[in-house]
Amino acid sequence: MAVIEDVRSLGSELERSYPVYVRGRLKFRVKQIVYVAFSLDETVMGFAFPKEERETLVRSEPQKFQMPSASDLRFHWVHADLAALDPTEARELVVDAWRMVVPKKVSGAYDLIHPTGPG
Repeated sequence: MAVIEDVRSLGSELERSYPVYVRGRLKFRVKQIVYVAFSLDETVMGFAFPKEERETLVRSEPQKFQMPSASDLRFHWVHADLAALDPTEARELVVDAWRMVVPKKVSGAYDLIHPTGPG
């Protein structure tokens, strides 16, 4: 079972990323682009995810993943129930979301330093 503390440090550790609080909700940004956001009660993690793949993801594991709200369907976004994720999986989802918003050379440098993933 993952909790917000399992991924909170990534908001500052990933290059160009920084954590912010908006209306009490923790979000991770690169510049002005939000790539991870948590619900107020910290039970749901929304994260950047390719639109064309999200329906497959949600259907494959509906106990973990849900589609975003109707108003967010236009974005590359999906939701996950943190309690249904293990900590390593949650960290991997954060890193993958971050990869979507940084240049390839930045994510490539991360891969050289972390060849086995975010651990």
